[in-house]
Amino acid sequence: MSSSEVKILRLAVCLYPHCTTTDWQGPVEMLCIFNSTNRKLFGSFYKHLPNTAIEADFLSHNMDPVTPTQGAKVLPSMTYEEGLKTNFDILLIPGGPSPREGPPDIREFLKVKAPQTKYVLSVCTGSWQLAVAGLLEGKRATTNKAWYKVIVEDTKDLNITWVPKARWVVNDDKHIWTSSGVTAGIDLAYAFLIHLFGEPFADEVKGLVEFSTSKDSEDDEFAVYYGLA
Repeated sequence: MSSSEVKILRLAVCLYPHCTTTDWQGPVEMLCIFNSTNRKLFGSFYKHLPNTAIEADFLSHNMDPVTPTQGAKVLPSMTYEEGLKTNFDILLIPGGPSPREGPPDIREFLKVKAPQTKYVLSVCTGSWQLAVAGLLEGKRATTNKAWYKVIVEDTKDLNITWVPKARWVVNDDKHIWTSSGVTAGIDLAYAFLIHLFGEPFADEVKGLVEFSTSKDSEDDEFAVYYGLA
């Protein structure tokens, strides 16, 4: 690859009815602000711009607009069936209602694609989707602390180490990253950018979106608020 060529990492955003908008839009803002289009718009703001761009696809069980818990409806760019035939580098699973109540397409997609994909990121109760799909067996994970006890009880027969006090959790192989509720997904995205490209560039992205954080992975005030720690 020549110095002028930009490597593309494909990100699959896994949508479903009543998912939480900020769960996916916050991380997408961080991860795709230097995509192919935005490099032309914001390139002058970066001194450490990597020779890599992250491009997002938005998946759903069909091509109808997805109605989230809040905000505008979202137009998917492909179905999960189409996604099974597509190579992705990153999967992002936002939170929402119980995975046992929604369309099964996302779980079937995750069962097939997550083991093939280098990175899997979840926000809020998105880790519940991963658990029900059988992808957290033998793993450490966290989730939204308001839902924490419900999710632990629902998955008690699975071999999952749920971490009660964590803003986000990364397994040693760096394959699966899970975060706590809603805004914790932006903290996870920042940590993920550091992993991919180093702190100088991640800080440039943070500065461009004016994201203020001093949190580390265990800085979780809501675990205390909900009596989990």
